[in-house]
Amino acid sequence: MNIDSIVNQDYHGKSFRELVNSPLTALNGVTEQQAAAFAAIGVHTIGDLANLKLVNYAVAIKALSSCEGASGKEQAEEELLDDGVEMTFPASDPVSVQSSITRIEVAPDKVDAKRDHQHAQAIEAHNEEMLRNAEINTRYLQKDEGGNR
Repeated sequence: MNIDSIVNQDYHGKSFRELVNSPLTALNGVTEQQAAAFAAIGVHTIGDLANLKLVNYAVAIKALSSCEGASGKEQAEEELLDDGVEMTFPASDPVSVQSSITRIEVAPDKVDAKRDHQHAQAIEAHNEEMLRNAEINTRYLQKDEGGNR
């Protein structure tokens, strides 16, 4: 930044050491009336203003605010939004993209466990029946009871 853009023309080309000891009116936009108000609290130079604890606190808070994470409320709202988007648009999930799933009404971990929403019990019963039938057919063939080996 060109320091001349923030100081009055009378202070162009001055060193930083000279500017620190210059009156507040050396800064663009500071009027005599504003400088007098600062003088009432003991701030007469640019250096005095820079050393003012309240200014340093304000600068520190402003700088740290950009680094701070979201508040608890903001985090909770973000999680709810993420959950809603994920349930509606699972495009970021590679499995759903490969299987052409375009919408999930209710996330599986949110479904009432009392309800067999995917017919898991019926599928398990069917699989057990198929295994029993395969076992019977295998025994039948092994005993050579009419089977063609």
